Amino acid sequence: MKRRQFLALSLFNPLFGFANSHAKTGLVLDDMFLQHQISPAHPEKPARYQAIKQQLHKSQLINKTHSIKPIVDAEQWLTLVHSQQHIEKIKQQQPETHKNAVFATASVLAAVDAVCQGQVTNAFCASRPPGHHAMNTGQEEGFCYYNHIAIAARYAQQQYKCKKVLIIDWDYHHGNGTEWAFYSDPSVLYFSTHDMFAYPGTGLPARTGEGAGKGFNINVHLDCGATDNDIITAFQNELLADAERFSPDLILISAGFDSRKDDLLGCHTISDQGFIQLTKMVKSIANKHCQGKIVSLLEGGYNIDGNASAVEAHVSALIDR
Repeated sequence: MKRRQFLALSLFNPLFGFANSHAKTGLVLDDMFLQHQISPAHPEKPARYQAIKQQLHKSQLINKTHSIKPIVDAEQWLTLVHSQQHIEKIKQQQPETHKNAVFATASVLAAVDAVCQGQVTNAFCASRPPGHHAMNTGQEEGFCYYNHIAIAARYAQQQYKCKKVLIIDWDYHHGNGTEWAFYSDPSVLYFSTHDMFAYPGTGLPARTGEGAGKGFNINVHLDCGATDNDIITAFQNELLADAERFSPDLILISAGFDSRKDDLLGCHTISDQGFIQLTKMVKSIANKHCQGKIVSLLEGGYNIDGNASAVEAHVSALIDR
């Protein structure tokens, strides 16, 4: 009787679909991610998500994951990072965009729930619009409206008592919004590799945090043309020792694949194999310090086919045991 009750609860858990019940990786795919469009010619387009979905089906990786459904009423959590004024301006000026951006936040928070409740070990969210440039300006910043990863970090701290959160950002562009959110906070270690000469022109290595957060902000500039070896070396030399000392309770990844070769808005040359190696490095940190707990979310990546290929590589490495 108890076994039947357990199976029933597992099957009807609203967070999960009916994919492989032994899977340890969660996946957020939802056609709501197709709704957001800034303009027809804009590089942050619905086709980004559509290609990812098709690639994960084609590779059959989707059959090796748990389906996670975005949470209901995510708007209440925006104020963990954003001012009410910022939220109201976005909502008034762009109501449909507000709805779509809140839905992206909802997907990431659902992944945090799944990971922190032990339903999955790690998870990837194919969410859009992205978020790591968002601050409190009341307008779009670098295609971003709400900082999903920053909200997720605060949510994990509040809801699951994750005292220390490591955020890793390998997007070609510096996550200035994430840096802004935690610049004086020693409970969040932010590590970013990027081209500091690209938009938004921030991310100087000298910016290491302030006050109690001094030393908890790590910016690594990679020149145009940076290779797999360059970014892997940056992780080895600039992240691993600090992550070891920090000993995170949860790891979040701003998985921007505009650092991949042939991207429309980036000039790094990271390969799919490079992203596999980065993912394995992050998993090694997570396995040692936080029972493998990782939530990864899509940021940039504007070569439609290249972005989908990189996501496939990243998800395959998350799944790989």
